[in-house]
Amino acid sequence: MNNNTIPDLEEQSEVEVYGARVHNLKNIDVSFPRNQLVVITGLSGSGKSSLAFDTIYAEGQRRYLETFSAYSRQFLGGLERPDVDKITGLSPVIAIEQKTTSKNPRSTVGTITEVYDFLRLLYARASEAFSYVSGKKMARLSEDQIIDQILNQFDNQAINVLAPVVKGRKGHYRELFEQIRKQGFVKVRVDGELMDLMPKMQVDRYKTHDIEVVIDRLLVSQQDRKRLVSSVQQAMKHAKGVIKISDVSNKEYFFSRFLMDPESGISYDEPQPNTFSFNSPYGACEHCDGLGYVFQLDRESVIPDVKLSIMRGGILPIGEYKDNWTFQQLKALGKKYGFSLTTPIKELSEEHLDIIFHGAPDIITVPVSYNKWNVKNYQITYDGLIKQWEEQLEQKGGVSDLDDYRSLRTCPTCHGARLKKEALHFKIDDKNIAQLAEMDIAGLAEWFEGLENRLNERQKTIAVEILKEIRSRLGFLLDVGLDYLTLNRTARTLSGGEAQRIRLATQIGSQLVNVLYILDEPSIGLHQRDNERLINALKDLRDLGNTVLVVEHDKDMILAADYVIDMGPAAGSHGGEVVAEGTPHEIESSRTLTADYLTERREIVVPSERREGNGEFLTLEKASGNNLKNVTVSFPLGCFIAVTGVSGSGKSSLITETLYPILNKHIFRAKKTPLPYKKLVGLEHIDKVIEIDQSPIGRTPRSNPSTYTGVFSDIRNLFVQLPEAKIRGYKPGRFSFNVKGGRCETCKGAGMKVIEMNFLPDVQVPCETCQGKRYNRETLEVRYRGKSISDVLDMRIADAMEFFEPIPSIYRKIKTLNDVGLGYLTLGQSSVSLSGGEAQRVKLATELSKKDTGKTFYILDEPTTGLHFEDVNVLLGVLNRLVNRGNTVLVIEHNMDVIKVADYVIDMGPEGGQRGGELVFSGTPEELARNKRSKTARFVAMELGNKLVDKK
Repeated sequence: MNNNTIPDLEEQSEVEVYGARVHNLKNIDVSFPRNQLVVITGLSGSGKSSLAFDTIYAEGQRRYLETFSAYSRQFLGGLERPDVDKITGLSPVIAIEQKTTSKNPRSTVGTITEVYDFLRLLYARASEAFSYVSGKKMARLSEDQIIDQILNQFDNQAINVLAPVVKGRKGHYRELFEQIRKQGFVKVRVDGELMDLMPKMQVDRYKTHDIEVVIDRLLVSQQDRKRLVSSVQQAMKHAKGVIKISDVSNKEYFFSRFLMDPESGISYDEPQPNTFSFNSPYGACEHCDGLGYVFQLDRESVIPDVKLSIMRGGILPIGEYKDNWTFQQLKALGKKYGFSLTTPIKELSEEHLDIIFHGAPDIITVPVSYNKWNVKNYQITYDGLIKQWEEQLEQKGGVSDLDDYRSLRTCPTCHGARLKKEALHFKIDDKNIAQLAEMDIAGLAEWFEGLENRLNERQKTIAVEILKEIRSRLGFLLDVGLDYLTLNRTARTLSGGEAQRIRLATQIGSQLVNVLYILDEPSIGLHQRDNERLINALKDLRDLGNTVLVVEHDKDMILAADYVIDMGPAAGSHGGEVVAEGTPHEIESSRTLTADYLTERREIVVPSERREGNGEFLTLEKASGNNLKNVTVSFPLGCFIAVTGVSGSGKSSLITETLYPILNKHIFRAKKTPLPYKKLVGLEHIDKVIEIDQSPIGRTPRSNPSTYTGVFSDIRNLFVQLPEAKIRGYKPGRFSFNVKGGRCETCKGAGMKVIEMNFLPDVQVPCETCQGKRYNRETLEVRYRGKSISDVLDMRIADAMEFFEPIPSIYRKIKTLNDVGLGYLTLGQSSVSLSGGEAQRVKLATELSKKDTGKTFYILDEPTTGLHFEDVNVLLGVLNRLVNRGNTVLVIEHNMDVIKVADYVIDMGPEGGQRGGELVFSGTPEELARNKRSKTARFVAMELGNKLVDKK
């Protein structure tokens, strides 16, 4: 058989799904080709994730677990069979989701991608050590080299051969001296002074000492080489590989079999990969335990009002004067150092405050009276309030009321590098491992180019295989558009899209074949410019021989697919059907909502004129956090502002980490410290700030849109006011399914019961007592307009809006949920079943239902996540209504449909990471389209096409 021909294994060429009924899927049959790039698209809530993850992925996972023995499965817990008749042609399935980001502060980009593991190996085997004292290169000498060097350096000189046995430690060392004496030695050198060994000899136990055994005193000469060899061997045996030579003028020289600085005598252990690990006690900085930051007490939080005295509660954590040990100590301190506890804190000197917080150098006398005649004086050393509080924190396991007074600070010992100083003095091409971890991936890949030419022969031989691995992994990260990330970036700070693309890069590197990959919107947080690289990366995965199934709304991704499945026609109970499937060209010729937007039969309209704003500005001056390069930017108020720029250009640093914390601190006294900046002008023009981020609204099935928005409390209060409830004496708690009283106690208000099945997955069945209604019979007898509290929870939001129209407080909250396009959800729908886009819109509706002041500043981070073109249109309508009422809406966004309708655009860049962090442009989208420096301009120009021609 010809080796180049692929054998026909008669495998099925398609994945076929029959009778899928998970969530809102309406018993659908669907098939798609294997080994192709397949996109599932459709409105938010139309059933895309239900088909991709809850049906296809869940079945793949279940089949994998079925291969385990029954004994193993009882420990793993089984997986429920998805509600589907049959799936054929399924390969092993790997899901690359957004929700899998680790929240562990020790997990970094370097550790997830394994690049840092290879760097540790490279530094352990091929680096050169330098002394942290003298900066000189450390020497590692063999016994013969040491002897030759002594003969050359001290020819015809009298020397002492010394074995260092104690270095910089306290103690009396009586037993050590006795032991040395019994071994036949007659002299020792203590702290540089030669002494005869005497019986019962000891030194001051409270001072630090250097003790060396005098092994031999001799005149160095070639004839006496034998004696020198014997002495050096003896010294090395006693001092574990290290010896010291002192000459007639008492000058010292060190020699060692290990890495040692000949000048200062410090030595390092042989480097191992864990020497460079911040997750190992061998490598981690001892002050911060390898985290790179420490919690420190924040002086401003501890003393919020300097006009108060200590007696009147000026130091917040200890409160006003009480007759306790802390205040007795402070009184005694005041008496000794001449300050009063009744003096306002602002009048106390910095020296006095330093003593109060960090401790006193002298012993103080604290008198404690037990009654009128019995007073006892305690002589104590005072360690300071901070030491006391830290001990208190340790006793309580790191959680206490003091958390409000602590803030994160970069570790003062390692300056954020996370490693011990020894590890930071191993270098390759003048760079230590922490400096490489601080470089962005683009810069790091550049540094590794041609590294062999900068290494010596020994290093080159060792490094060749390791460098191959590092370069290939960096290459995959560059392919998916993550060139701006640094290896030391913690995983918890990554967006869902970034974490997903890192996993995608890892999968491309693993070179698996015949796998079905399922991805959930990998283009999130990616600039249009980088979209092409991502699509190519997915095609590479396909070309290896895999099926790639992507849930996506991005136009470029849909058009680049081999096959498209369009879900709809609407959302929720009105969705769950396949409205079109085929190649992108076939989809365009169908009459679905998606096709209308792809062919521009329907579009998001560019406004005829841009709002000028109310004439007021917020001006942020000289923001310099992360990669920001002293950025000064003005935000016009009363406008719809879009902040754009390539991934990693500094958008989040500028808005969510600098601007938002400043506004939040000013308006709500929030604790989060903003990144460095000079000043913010114009704060008086806003009186409220609201940030709507992408975190889920709840992690338990008991959380739902009605509880999150707070409308459920109003509904419960309404039921309490009903005559039937008043007669029975019901309180609001009676109508809660989370507390005893009104809920069904059989299922504890869950509505479902879990039946444990040995060797099979647990089964959820409706509770036999309440039939899934969550409440007991008495509670359900109270009805409003013929509906019980359970019926209300089962109502669709669109129906509930009409139902509660007579009650303004409830109507307003439900209407906002409907306005953001969530009319198809039920009020009691479990938050666990909501998609990312739905959860974010529930948050948005919650904020919209609150009364805005007309001076509110709204900040939204990529609100179009998980939204179809039509959903984006609805969302823009809501945001524009907010702006029309005088508020300011700022969105961080890559979606061109949002950018083109903004009144004002702030573009960051020009690139990501270290090559970004500048303000490239600010002005209208039309002006941006003509900007030559902006990476966003070309795409805005394409969107505005006709309008720009008209203006010319």
